[in-house]
Amino acid sequence: MIMITIDAANKKLGRVASEAAAALLGKHSAEFARNRVAAVRVEIVNASKAALGERKRVQKMYTRYSGYPGGLKTLSLDHVIAQKGYREVFKRAVYGMVPKNKLRARIMKNLSVKE
Repeated sequence: MIMITIDAANKKLGRVASEAAAALLGKHSAEFARNRVAAVRVEIVNASKAALGERKRVQKMYTRYSGYPGGLKTLSLDHVIAQKGYREVFKRAVYGMVPKNKLRARIMKNLSVKE
């Protein structure tokens, strides 16, 4: 299993997330196949030192819907950081960049984020 460490200090959230997503898919290796989970573990370090602009903290919204009338919930990036920390922000960013198929959950198990 290959271990890749990404330092998020002074880097934008999206840049780090896209680099992590590409590594998790195994795009860097010659044995890349879309139908297999790559033997790669990605670790993002210094997540709390990432460059998040003040505008993004206020305007970026995470939504979820319970399925019931009036069940639409929205949280800003600031609230998610306050409640769950930077780990959750990076996991959600990478989760959105990984293909939406049956392998998604297995791929995400190979990601770890350290604040």
